[in-house]
Amino acid sequence: MRQGDAEYEAALDETMEILRYWAREGRTDGWYKSLSERLKAKGHHVHYRGPIISHLLSDACRRDSEGIEPMLSSIVILKATSRPAGQFFELASGAPFHRRAADWTWEEERARVFARYRES
Repeated sequence: MRQGDAEYEAALDETMEILRYWAREGRTDGWYKSLSERLKAKGHHVHYRGPIISHLLSDACRRDSEGIEPMLSSIVILKATSRPAGQFFELASGAPFHRRAADWTWEEERARVFARYRES
């Protein structure tokens, strides 16, 4: 699987469906490993510690938001820390999101995702 190929695009579509479902449920236990297992059950073999899952989550955010909307992948966390991985925070600080630590927390971002998807 490579970023941009048909298999990747199918996995991205499924990733977005899973994340939106979790967001509507308000799930706070959306671990990387759980996402990987759900993708595998749908025929997409994406390891939870590999680079592809990071690309999928970044692309899901970009597809779901033009920057002002909440970042969908904020609901995916590491089981060990109960926080997103470092790649999430790198994504959040760059374009088009431009989240700044001085006036932003991922917990607030996650709450905004939950609110957005509970309304829809």
